[in-house]
Amino acid sequence: MKSVSQIGESLARRETSAEAIVRDAFDRIDDPAGEGARTFIRVFRGAQAEARAYDAGHAGARRSPVDGLPISVKDLFDVADNVTTAGSTALRDHDDPAASRDATVVARLRAAGAIIIGSTNMTEFAFSGVGLNPHYGTPLNPSRRDERRIPGGSSSGAAVSVTDGMAAAALGTDTGGSVRIPAALCGLAGFKPTARRIPIQGVVPLAPSLDSVGPLAPTVECCAILDSIIAGGDGTAPTPRAPGGIRLGVVDNYVLDGLDKRVAEVFAGALTALSAAGVAIRDTTVPEFDELPSIKAHGGIVAAQAWTWHRNLIARRGDEYDPRVRNRIERGAAISDDDLAAMVTARAEWISRVAPRLSAFDALALPTIAVVAPRISELESTDEYFRWNARILRNTGIANFADCCAVTISCHRDDGMPVGFMLMAPAMADRDLLAIAMTVERILAAGHSQA
Repeated sequence: MKSVSQIGESLARRETSAEAIVRDAFDRIDDPAGEGARTFIRVFRGAQAEARAYDAGHAGARRSPVDGLPISVKDLFDVADNVTTAGSTALRDHDDPAASRDATVVARLRAAGAIIIGSTNMTEFAFSGVGLNPHYGTPLNPSRRDERRIPGGSSSGAAVSVTDGMAAAALGTDTGGSVRIPAALCGLAGFKPTARRIPIQGVVPLAPSLDSVGPLAPTVECCAILDSIIAGGDGTAPTPRAPGGIRLGVVDNYVLDGLDKRVAEVFAGALTALSAAGVAIRDTTVPEFDELPSIKAHGGIVAAQAWTWHRNLIARRGDEYDPRVRNRIERGAAISDDDLAAMVTARAEWISRVAPRLSAFDALALPTIAVVAPRISELESTDEYFRWNARILRNTGIANFADCCAVTISCHRDDGMPVGFMLMAPAMADRDLLAIAMTVERILAAGHSQA
């Protein structure tokens, strides 16, 4: 995969054209032997004309690093004149109107010159970390594709659109890890910003208290570019930090429980490489993390807020839902308004106790996910589906609940299944975190080249 900057530089030097880039993306989407049909719910064929117009009218400086590049957006984002289906048939071909305007973040991408190439497949209504979709199919993880492994979710199509060259980068959402999980399982970088930095107008909600919008891309720098644009900036990435000035706290409780052997080995190797490069590494315990299972019991804030949005739709079209998704949403029916208010208060108190743990470091480091991507066949039973889902969401969900920013970096050093290395920092420390992550990524990539 080429980075956003690499593709942009080739475009600026006239070594290629926007039309050629988009045409190649369409060829990959349309390849009957590829994953395009399962990766996209909707493909915007007008992108070819947009690319031609870019080539014909382009002169001088580019508007931003994504100017003329194909970007995919998750099917939670409104795209003008299209029905936003959120990966569900319950919002398709019924009385649901087409969006009258682009979601704010989509409009910002367009203003920066991005060519929106399509709306990507996802877990229905974004309520699962595994990425299965019984309505539109499940795009296969790019690693060992013959083994038919999950891509991770809920932004499943977003990840595969990038790994398979159908888009230069992708936009997803993250309520409990839905950007970072597919990024980590598919070998990409993925960034979950502080939720309030990025507007969510025109985005189908899951749990407004926890929803955030972020990019999936080949590198952290790519993520930083898109993050700047959707936050209202010009697409400038931060300057990487010097390794000797980075202090990482390695969480030694909760997040390390039940790691599979490969994840444990790759994560330990990444820490060794970072320490050798001069990054300060220190173990730290965050006892508050051990409280999360009880705090989130019975569905927690996500189920309660999801039920508020879905209750009327389920009453009308509940038989069209994936039963596994509907089951999780309906847990919220038993949560009263008073219960939800108490959960929100408890969360705020919990955040106040976690904050000092984070402030002692530039970022906390932990494995993004405790496991590598399982085979789809391993999730066939409902019990196994929920067991895997809980394991996959466990570590990533911390950042959402703590109102933090977090980034996953690909850190595997061989041709085995991808493993993600996650950094988490306090709210509104986003650009500092990305600067640190760019350095960490460079160190880990250097280790890979020497392996």
